[in-house]
Amino acid sequence: MKRILLLIPFLFWFHSAFSKQGHDSLFVKLNNEIDKKTDYDARKLSRIEKLELDLTNATTPDLNFRYATYLKLYEEYKSFNYDKAFHYAQKLQETGYLLKDPVKIAFSRIKFGFILLSSGMFKEAFDSLKIVNAKLLDDNARKEYYFLTARTYYDVSDYDKDNYYTPIYNNRAGKYIDSGAALCKPNSFEYLYYNGLKSLKTGNIPKAITNLKALINNYHLTYHQFAVTSSTLSDIFIRNNQPDSAINLLISAAIADVRSSTKETAAMTNLAQLLHENGDVENAYVYIKEALEDAIYYGARQRKIQVSAILPVIASERINSVEGQRRVLFFYASLLTVLAIIVVVFAVIIYKQLRKLRVADKVILEANHNLQESINKLNEADKIKEEYIGYYFNLISEYINKLDKFKRSVDNKLTTKRFEDIRILVNNINLTKEREELFINFDRAFLKIFPNFVEGYNALFSEENHVKLLPNQLLNTDLRIFALVRLGINDTEKIAHILEYSVNTIYNYKARIKGKSIISNDEFEDAIMKIKAV
Repeated sequence: MKRILLLIPFLFWFHSAFSKQGHDSLFVKLNNEIDKKTDYDARKLSRIEKLELDLTNATTPDLNFRYATYLKLYEEYKSFNYDKAFHYAQKLQETGYLLKDPVKIAFSRIKFGFILLSSGMFKEAFDSLKIVNAKLLDDNARKEYYFLTARTYYDVSDYDKDNYYTPIYNNRAGKYIDSGAALCKPNSFEYLYYNGLKSLKTGNIPKAITNLKALINNYHLTYHQFAVTSSTLSDIFIRNNQPDSAINLLISAAIADVRSSTKETAAMTNLAQLLHENGDVENAYVYIKEALEDAIYYGARQRKIQVSAILPVIASERINSVEGQRRVLFFYASLLTVLAIIVVVFAVIIYKQLRKLRVADKVILEANHNLQESINKLNEADKIKEEYIGYYFNLISEYINKLDKFKRSVDNKLTTKRFEDIRILVNNINLTKEREELFINFDRAFLKIFPNFVEGYNALFSEENHVKLLPNQLLNTDLRIFALVRLGINDTEKIAHILEYSVNTIYNYKARIKGKSIISNDEFEDAIMKIKAV
């Protein structure tokens, strides 16, 4: 796999020349590439499948052949799937020991160190690299060892951000870069990139820009090389308060990452964060969701935590934007009947859930000294954001589009004084069908978050009083009432309003259900609240 990216000579350093229209053009290209992400991934998976098939069909246990195939599989997986890359890095080491080949053992430890670094396991990465005997390696492998060790020190430095230790780590990284650069040709990618990176870390910004620009404008780089170079250069423009140039670089880097099926990447995350800081909440939300999808696919905790820390902030801004639009449309929504009421009710439900998420995010930030506890909370928050917030905002978006279409139609008929047509238009709204679809969609979304809800609910009753659902039925009225209670809606009037029942009917339902329970009425709703989300 050696696809070459023919680079367009973007003049990234003239940030004032880029207008919003220029951004929009690149956004279109990026969105088109994201739409083709499945195709790019399928090609990579096809190559992987062929390699694994070659390994399975090997007629003799040739250890050298296995080592070479494990190495190819590792290279395919290293920025694509953490668990698989980790597996084949271990296989490389095992095979090296079986061959009793110290060169292969040393080389496999370099590969293992890269995967450990990608997952944020700095100590383990150092442990793997420090026992590598670089003298055994050829020049190419030795370069890789030196540059990877330098990257490890730089990453630890960025993670610590400590006035005492950061300069020490940066100095050590610089020495390893010097050792690696001494083995490179002066005009090679590695020489220019890593010397540019060293210049950036030591504060020699003009030299860093010169090296990185030269690579972008004068070299034919692979997709991955281009993405890495563009991302590094974008960091300089961000520091120099040149967001337009940085955004264009990050968009181009993200395009390259999508084309190369790179899942372990920071370009999409940094792009979303920069767009959010510049007020482009809609695009920021789209790209942070893509970044989260890649982070989950890759599987390294460090990347998932990094993306999950940014997602709530961007999602919150997007929610506020949608709320503003809802207020503008509220005047027109007053002309409608129950459909508009349903939209408002669900907007209130979502707002309450988002308030809970904001509180959860604050707790996570305050408790960041306990990493394991933070990871557990982030995993639960990720599930709710992905399955609940995303769904209901898509649903509200659909209703807003319907309202907008209805508004334009009404405005048109009012303008032409076709009042009878307005009555026909209103009468054509099938509220019964809308309500049925709404309940079905609510049931699906709820059961994604609480898949064990029905079992937990039935556990509160004797067997003869268990709920028995019809074929293809997700929830019935009894379950739906207490599903709303589980979501935090305890107001009987609101439950009645949502389910289109009278308040007395809801009281009767609750009383009848609690009367059949094997626990006391006072404890019933507390028991419902203890049913866990997955």
